[in-house]
Amino acid sequence: MTPRWRVSAVQQVTLAWFAMVMGLSGLALAWHRAVPWWGAWALDVAWVVGGLAALILGLLVLAMLAKAWRYPDAWREDLAHPVRHVFIAAVPSSFVLLSTVMVALQGASPLAEALWMGGAASLFVATVWVAQRWLRPGLSVEAFWSAMTPALFIPVVGNVLPALAGMALGHPVWASMQYALAAVLWPVALTLVWVRIGMVGLWPQPMLPATFVTIAPPAVLGLSGAQLGAPEWLVQMAWGLALFFTLWSMGVARRCLAQPFSIAFWGLSFPLAASASLSLQLVPHAQGAWALAWLLGITVVILWLLWRTFFGLVQGGLLQPEGRPRVG
Repeated sequence: MTPRWRVSAVQQVTLAWFAMVMGLSGLALAWHRAVPWWGAWALDVAWVVGGLAALILGLLVLAMLAKAWRYPDAWREDLAHPVRHVFIAAVPSSFVLLSTVMVALQGASPLAEALWMGGAASLFVATVWVAQRWLRPGLSVEAFWSAMTPALFIPVVGNVLPALAGMALGHPVWASMQYALAAVLWPVALTLVWVRIGMVGLWPQPMLPATFVTIAPPAVLGLSGAQLGAPEWLVQMAWGLALFFTLWSMGVARRCLAQPFSIAFWGLSFPLAASASLSLQLVPHAQGAWALAWLLGITVVILWLLWRTFFGLVQGGLLQPEGRPRVG
């Protein structure tokens, strides 16, 4: 079958595509936590998934550079979009997570530290930039509330990610600072998202998979908190919140699956993988059966996402402009 790709297909690669890297990196970290139960083969899976995340990150960086060079207007449109602009934080988040995978699998290294430092600093800057958009003169009420979706958690709460590897890399102060920023901004962002539901209604149908992003903040706050020495009861509270938002998000699962596949479906991947990591973090070695089953289920979900993404690329449906029919 000949791919129906257009020469301008790179225009359709948006910042949201970096959710693939985040999801695969999160899955690699989850499988690394399964090593005490499943040994070397779990470690092998972590290496394969982490390598795939690195490959996709490299391809996406090249695609975004080509887009910025050939289609600067399309790049500026992404940054000016009332909803898509928040995905700018997915780029540094991907670098931070890939660095975390490297540290988990092979220990600290100059490359892992460079990726971590560049990603952590860029993530902080991206958060400031997103928040400053709320201060723009002439910002309408409609434009403000349209941006209040779970995707907002990517720049706001993404700052909790550097703490996952910050201690091992010898940067506890910076990691703690960004952790505190995320811990303060998460309740603010969550409140705004819930107020938006009451005032405007749920986000548009194509964005329904982003509902699952609500799982990520408590899950990663728990994981990072454990790295920073938080008491176990606090980590357990975070797990309980992640469980709540998992069950809450399941309320839109059927509506998500009823629509054509899009890159937005990758919004499921990292939050679910993070919840699996936190579950494995908490259970004793002899009582990990349910957490391992959850990891296997999430792995199946991400394999499905990979298959549908490959199919969508071959068919060309994922590289069509917004508003055009996609492959179901």
